[in-house]
Amino acid sequence: MAAEATPGREVVPETGRLLLRPWRVAEAVVQRELWTERDPRVPPHRRIDADGHPTVAELEDSIRTNQLWSIGLLAVERKAARDVIGYCGLVDSGRGSEGEPELAFELLRRVWRQGYATEASLAVLDWARSSGYERLWATVWEWNTASRRVLAKVGFTETERKEVDPVYGTTLFTTRRL
Repeated sequence: MAAEATPGREVVPETGRLLLRPWRVAEAVVQRELWTERDPRVPPHRRIDADGHPTVAELEDSIRTNQLWSIGLLAVERKAARDVIGYCGLVDSGRGSEGEPELAFELLRRVWRQGYATEASLAVLDWARSSGYERLWATVWEWNTASRRVLAKVGFTETERKEVDPVYGTTLFTTRRL
């Protein structure tokens, strides 16, 4: 895994099959597809609401104005197909310790079980290590066994910390030293 670094350009983590890079406005349709595919157990503020929000136009605006999607969560592009299949990156959600960002990833259902989440996560871990981070953490729903497997594969371990929501389930906190 390599991360390209040149003056005036952002770091772009890369693997044999994937390129992780900033989102382009035209890719808001991929973000919208991710929103529509989310499990019904995910809280409503992370799913398309009854009025159809967020819309593609709203997601385009969030990319244009450098909001969350275009800052810390990089588009995951398959090199061979030249298509964006989801996101992976680091975010500061305010739930972890100072200076310890959270690893986050989400991929389109049609590419699940092909190793892309693990591969993208390893590229982000490599970039985080080379950037001087010493520890990362990640949260995952207890019921999300696929994401729990990815986190275990890339070296995260579950901690004692949990947040229980009587409606949506338990959020597990995991951590990994770099």
